[in-house]
Amino acid sequence: MNRLAMALGMAASLLVAASAMSRSISEPAAGPPDAAPLAEGDNGPVGMFDGHQDVGDVRHAGSVEFDQAHGVHIVTGSGANMWGERDAFHYAWKRASGDVTLSGIIGFLGRGTDPHRKACLLFRQDLEADSPYVDVAVHGDGLTSLQFRERKGGPTHEIQLQGDDPHHYLAIEKKGKYVRLYVRTRKGWDFTGAALRFDLADPFYAGIGVCSHNADVTEKGTFMGVTLGGPLPVSREGAVQFSTLETMSFPSMDRRVVYRSTTRFEAPNWLPDGKSLIFNSEGRIHRISATGGTPEPIDTGFATRCNNDHGLSPDGKMLAISDHSQGDHRSRIYTLPITGGEPALITPKAPSYWHGWSPDGRTLAYCAERNGEFDIYTIPAGGGDEVRLTSTKGLDDGPEYSPDGKWIYFNSDRTGTMQIWRMAPDGNGQEALTSDEFNNWFPHPSPDGKWLVFLSYEKDVTGHPPDRDVCLRRMSLANRKIDVIARFRGGQGTINVPCWSPDGKRIAFVTYQSIP
Repeated sequence: MNRLAMALGMAASLLVAASAMSRSISEPAAGPPDAAPLAEGDNGPVGMFDGHQDVGDVRHAGSVEFDQAHGVHIVTGSGANMWGERDAFHYAWKRASGDVTLSGIIGFLGRGTDPHRKACLLFRQDLEADSPYVDVAVHGDGLTSLQFRERKGGPTHEIQLQGDDPHHYLAIEKKGKYVRLYVRTRKGWDFTGAALRFDLADPFYAGIGVCSHNADVTEKGTFMGVTLGGPLPVSREGAVQFSTLETMSFPSMDRRVVYRSTTRFEAPNWLPDGKSLIFNSEGRIHRISATGGTPEPIDTGFATRCNNDHGLSPDGKMLAISDHSQGDHRSRIYTLPITGGEPALITPKAPSYWHGWSPDGRTLAYCAERNGEFDIYTIPAGGGDEVRLTSTKGLDDGPEYSPDGKWIYFNSDRTGTMQIWRMAPDGNGQEALTSDEFNNWFPHPSPDGKWLVFLSYEKDVTGHPPDRDVCLRRMSLANRKIDVIARFRGGQGTINVPCWSPDGKRIAFVTYQSIP
């Protein structure tokens, strides 16, 4: 059997299995009546697509064939890459508008020359090499990722799916402000956890593409059962809330899905080895490998109503938790060995919410309500008298020590909006670091003391509610320049507590999506 027949046989078996499940995808969303004519260099309609052409600089012209008997589009593409500020690949496309879903079974013909060759389902603003776009890219080595360029001529980033096993039957959905990635299983479409806010103006292009990742050769990608239609159907049972644990690497700012669940979880911390993470869910603290897997609960004794304010001592041996399972059910801070055990009470007064541990391990910093005012306090790590550091009217929250112990960073709404502040460990020298149109929460300094990552809400949002359009922003502490590093749905539970890996190369955070 030749390679084409083998590929078609595999794709056909996947399509037959999937066709037994309900698809319920509506008719394609057409472009407006006055859509632009075919672009220069276009090769005309083929299969379900209105046109196809090379995008960017390619050394070998691409092509598209349509095997009507098997319902397969075979795309031949060249090009050095689909990445960075410019792309080079072959693209078959239709015009689209509004909310749409593009799905199909993706494969390659032959072993290929480069493990990073890509076959993609993609939405693209225009046909220029530097166009904004978002796609699901299946790589030759098995990596599957949601790739995107948010602005024309800007950098490309990605959200990698967990594991290196290739995903074949995929769907990319544009619905409202968000683009989401799904994989087909025997139970139906399953949300992968990969989603992002993405601005795509009507009309845009939807289609399939292949990049060889080696400018001197061409590669062939197969796309079977391709469908362009409306959003995935809403179930009668309503929406399901997904929590997704992600990591982001620096300096690339690329993201990776570690774990996702329909059980809500929050607030990841790194363990000192940089290989594991903890988070809270359903009142318990759970531990998980940074590469994914099944979370395992940590024994916290009687503390079975832990909230999202928890973290590790500098030596990694002790865990601080904020729990409200006892007595009046108000949050108090406890410590226990990271291996598990009976918690020791640190703050008899309540409510108290842990946020930081001094670099020398001697002091805890936390937010507490006393006499109707939320302020920042410190207390010896072994217990003792608490010290009030802030007394300005309003909410002061999220205290975290700088790595050198010279500062405590926190957020305060004392000026009318929530902004990022810092002060000396004794409360002196309080100064604002931000003063902008956002409401900024939970500042986290990097281990080298050069960066500050924090969560930003829109200006009309009060408090730190869950499930809102938010962004992660990063400040250079050298010049206080701020940039946006991610936009998604999140808020309460995303980065409430220290989120940097020990080596300062990654952060961990949680995103949320409501999925039909």
